[in-house]
Amino acid sequence: MSDYLIREIKSRCPYCNAAISLLIDTSIEHQQYIEDCEVCCRPITVNLDCSDESNYRLQLLQENDVS
Repeated sequence: MSDYLIREIKSRCPYCNAAISLLIDTSIEHQQYIEDCEVCCRPITVNLDCSDESNYRLQLLQENDVS
């Protein structure tokens, strides 16, 4: 069995509010990265905390909202 689990997450772009999907690796406890919106192409900051493959917290932010 693999040490990681890739999941597809459905959410909304913080800029254009379009429905988007993200692929996340739940084997990494904390992640922060930039991913462009599939629709408006603006940079979304993805914050992801995973305690296990089924328990995670996803936060999508506009570039200027990151502290």
